[in-house]
Amino acid sequence: MTRTITPRLRTLVLLFIAVTGALLAGAGPASAHAALTGSDPAQGVVVPKAPDQVSLTFSENVSMNDNSLRVLDPKGKRVDLRKPTNLSGTTYAVQLKSGLGKGTYTVAYQVVSADSHPVAGAYTFSVGAPSKTVASVGAQDAGGGVVGWLYGFGRYMSYAGYIVLVGGAAFVLACWQRGSGVRAMQRLVVGGWLTLTAATLWLLLLRGSYTTSGSLGDIFDLNLLGQVLQTKPGAALVSRLLLLAAAALFIAVLFGAYDKREEEEKRDLTFGLAIGGTVVAAGLAASWAMAEHASTGLQPGIAMPVDVIHLLAVATWLGGLTALLVALYRAPADTPVDSTAVQRFSRVAFGSVLALVATGIYQSWRQLGSWSAFTDTTYGQLLLVKIGLVALLVGIASVSRRWTGRLAATAVTETETGEEAAAGAEAEAEEAEAQEEKETVKASVAAQEAPAKAANSGTSGVSGASGVSGKDASAGEDSGDGTLERAAQLARQQAAMDTARLKRVRDADPNRFGLRRSVLAEAGVAVVLLAVTTVLTQTEPGRTEQDAKAATAASSSSSASSDSSSGALTLDMSFDTGGKDGKGVVRVDLDPATVGSNEMHVYVQRPNGRAFDIPEVKVAFTLAAKKIGPLPVAPDHITTGHWAANGVQIPMAGDWTVAVTVRTSDIDQTTVSKSAQIG
Repeated sequence: MTRTITPRLRTLVLLFIAVTGALLAGAGPASAHAALTGSDPAQGVVVPKAPDQVSLTFSENVSMNDNSLRVLDPKGKRVDLRKPTNLSGTTYAVQLKSGLGKGTYTVAYQVVSADSHPVAGAYTFSVGAPSKTVASVGAQDAGGGVVGWLYGFGRYMSYAGYIVLVGGAAFVLACWQRGSGVRAMQRLVVGGWLTLTAATLWLLLLRGSYTTSGSLGDIFDLNLLGQVLQTKPGAALVSRLLLLAAAALFIAVLFGAYDKREEEEKRDLTFGLAIGGTVVAAGLAASWAMAEHASTGLQPGIAMPVDVIHLLAVATWLGGLTALLVALYRAPADTPVDSTAVQRFSRVAFGSVLALVATGIYQSWRQLGSWSAFTDTTYGQLLLVKIGLVALLVGIASVSRRWTGRLAATAVTETETGEEAAAGAEAEAEEAEAQEEKETVKASVAAQEAPAKAANSGTSGVSGASGVSGKDASAGEDSGDGTLERAAQLARQQAAMDTARLKRVRDADPNRFGLRRSVLAEAGVAVVLLAVTTVLTQTEPGRTEQDAKAATAASSSSSASSDSSSGALTLDMSFDTGGKDGKGVVRVDLDPATVGSNEMHVYVQRPNGRAFDIPEVKVAFTLAAKKIGPLPVAPDHITTGHWAANGVQIPMAGDWTVAVTVRTSDIDQTTVSKSAQIG
């Protein structure tokens, strides 16, 4: 049986690794949950004199340290006074040194959002006139890279450990109390506890590097660990470890004293274990709710309890499903999981699904806020995938329920078959015992007759007769011992054959076989579902993303209105070269957008608003009505995602077409254009 089971379990493990790797590979800094919605000075502006401070406004509260907000001059030297302060609400500022000269300044920020996820970015502004700058912040590593992947994997394992621990224990207590004595069930629940404990310690060590440098070398930095312990996520992880100590005591009682009690005594102890286990499980779920999505944003007082119920429902359903799978495949023949236990789990799983749907609807409304967010945001798209997987899982579960009904209908027949097999085994054992007694009696009689035969043999002498008698007696004793040993060996072989026959009878049942296959399919879908859920917890909620876009659009509109009054022109154009990192938005600023000499700035951003570099940017101006152009302009690269050119000549007023050619690789290139009135 092991040879047929192992490939299926190996398939689940490979599926788990593949899905987790594919999903977590894309979880990087762009998955942050706080978004920059405004800044002063604004991105790309040219101010006449150096400001006294730089302020940033985020979509939610963030945590900062002395290095969270940095301002670098054109030479890359830091010119801020450190120690950022909270001006009001979600706006934070850092003071600048006095006497700053002209040129392009770079603002880099790296903060931790209220729901524990890091966010980083950078932009530029200029004093007097733009200039080249050696300041380069590049791609921010906080929350990304190898450390980000390891942290995401640790989150997956912590969820998996919690689900197996809570769901497995609930399955034993509520559905299959005989399972407390089954070694496979004990290993499953203990394995869940060990996984959750190890993952929690792992996350605690990674947390400092995850939110700051993103360097593997900082994992064991005790100073960073001390800072983590003073944060809300750090406190949540420590409280989880303390609750796991209580969970260890619960496991010891469940598989120790509880298993040894009689059925009558178990009933009283079951209630106490159920209460204590529920309290510990809810506390563990709260360690997530108190530091992540539910703890910030809209209605946190309602969202956190709902999140706890959601996690409990997921654990009871998917963890119980895992326990049922183990019971169906690994339970010993003399303690099989019966149809009653399967029916109980079916009812428990149905209640868990109802709770999951109810809490999921509330969470979806809270995190999305609109129907359009389902398709317009990454969070909404992932949520649609999760909903589809849950629907698939429920569909497979309905098949399992049908197999459960058929299994219950044949339970009486199965019991009678088992009793007949047991009766046959008992009869064969009694027959073997009777045969053993006969052999023992024969050996004893032979030993007693040996001296008499020796005495009647003639004149052999006393010493000779004694020698023969001693040999015969010894032979009789040896014969008796050999018979006993052979009988015991036969009894063991017979017991093994009886056990194998019971397993064949059990496994030959088509209803049980169908149930095992459908539960295995459910477990496979559950592995993928858990991976998607883990990535969802690291993705910016749709409501936050749309609010940030709206705030940015309002800021851009206000800036455009201001620029319009002064004659400046701003054009935004989306592009897609079709290659890797081929999608983005290019913005062209032309000031004062009049006939004669103009100053031009070009900004390239990813779809999420983050600046990034591409190999080449070219701009061309065409006035088709007068057959002028295209007039090419090759701007100079200033800093990440920013190009500029001075002295751009517009020979006459008219409806000009501004074409921008962007090249994202050696072969991936596209040209986008817009028309605008210049002059």
